[in-house]
Amino acid sequence: MSTTAADAVSGVTTGAGARPTWSTRLAFILAAAGSSVGLGNIWKFPYITGEYGGGAFVLFYLGCIAAIGLPVMMTEVMLGRRARRSPIGAMRYNSETETGGHRWGVVGIIATVTAFIILSFYSVVAGWALPFVVHAVGGAFTGASAEEIGGLFGSLVSSPGELTIWHTLFMLLTVGVSAAGVRAGVERAVRWLMPALAVMLLMLVGYNVANGAMGEAVAFLFQPDFSKLSAEGMLAAMGHSFFTLSLASGAMMAYGSYLPGNASIARASVTVAIMDTVIALTAGLAIFPIVFGNGLEPGAGPGLVFQTLPIAFGKMPGGVFFGTLFFVLLVVAAWTSSLSMLESQAAWLEEKGLSRSTGAIVAGVAAWLVGMTTVFSLNIWSDFAPLDAVPMFEGKTLFDIYDFLTANIFMPLGGLLMAVFAGWVMSRKASAEALGMPEWLYRVWLVIMRFVAPAAILVIFVANFAG
Repeated sequence: MSTTAADAVSGVTTGAGARPTWSTRLAFILAAAGSSVGLGNIWKFPYITGEYGGGAFVLFYLGCIAAIGLPVMMTEVMLGRRARRSPIGAMRYNSETETGGHRWGVVGIIATVTAFIILSFYSVVAGWALPFVVHAVGGAFTGASAEEIGGLFGSLVSSPGELTIWHTLFMLLTVGVSAAGVRAGVERAVRWLMPALAVMLLMLVGYNVANGAMGEAVAFLFQPDFSKLSAEGMLAAMGHSFFTLSLASGAMMAYGSYLPGNASIARASVTVAIMDTVIALTAGLAIFPIVFGNGLEPGAGPGLVFQTLPIAFGKMPGGVFFGTLFFVLLVVAAWTSSLSMLESQAAWLEEKGLSRSTGAIVAGVAAWLVGMTTVFSLNIWSDFAPLDAVPMFEGKTLFDIYDFLTANIFMPLGGLLMAVFAGWVMSRKASAEALGMPEWLYRVWLVIMRFVAPAAILVIFVANFAG
């Protein structure tokens, strides 16, 4: 390994200025788990599990996490720590050290752009949870009919003014933490937010053990019926295993760049993947007993959280408290994820000479501005389909386009290029030293990066693109 690469692995920044690191391996694990644990776990995982039949989907999803998601996460963390730079800087550095050129730097650009676009609309969607906290506290769900709950959600998304307020407030929460820096901002926040999230989830599960249809929920989640697992469900499981770990969006590369040099990438990544999976399954145990106990439909789709669950909270004893608890939980989960999405842009702007606080503010304001197009596409621009002439974008609003581009094109493409670079372009000596794993484990990782991960990502890519 070159002197420059060795310095990077040991934690010494090459280039301009000293780079901060997490104070401990636990800090990285909490931050990375916070990145992974977001709306994907609390909102998306339960409803897609309901849509695709429960236990068999969960089992296949867990296999995808272990066989694809975890090795790709280790790769992304390794690339970040080896360079000690933002995703853009990290991929330029890794490309130069391995090939003598910067062409693979495009992977970092794709990841950073992906994170920026996702943050812009994620802030709007996460903002939906804020007024639902207010509704829950005020008892708006108590005795409300399905039509009345639907009216609450419908009036929210149809009002550009109200959406702007909540979108702005959520972005301020994100920028405020990020601007304080890695240790004083992000690390300090996740040290409080992640334990709080776990406690809130366990409180909901505890209520369900005493009062909900826990047996039915456990059977639904953990008794696989493979007759219910379709090809579409398997593709959804593969895609979600990639999405839930925040892969190919630069988050793990950015957070990995702050990982101390003596910390094991493999152990840290395994811990993060386990935490993410446990929280996703716990979210299922927090949600499905309430759904089954109130005779609701587990496959209610995206409306499960904002339209189906409030009906249940309105019927159950203690519904005001537990409804409030759930939507606060949703805000916290979204908040920890949004911090990681902003990190790649804030870190890059800091490398370009801006102060940390200024970089976070500039990136946050830019994402807020783009997010306003999502706000408008939900109401006054709902009939505006700017790429209607392109078949794959026919009828899609700006919000739909952002979601499609990031989930179906940018993330699979970035993940594929990252796997190819790590598996085929990097020298075996460089990747082995950067990962610091036992030889047998490194050989498993290499096979996955060279063959398994690219093939799986290509399947997801082609299926999503064709769909």
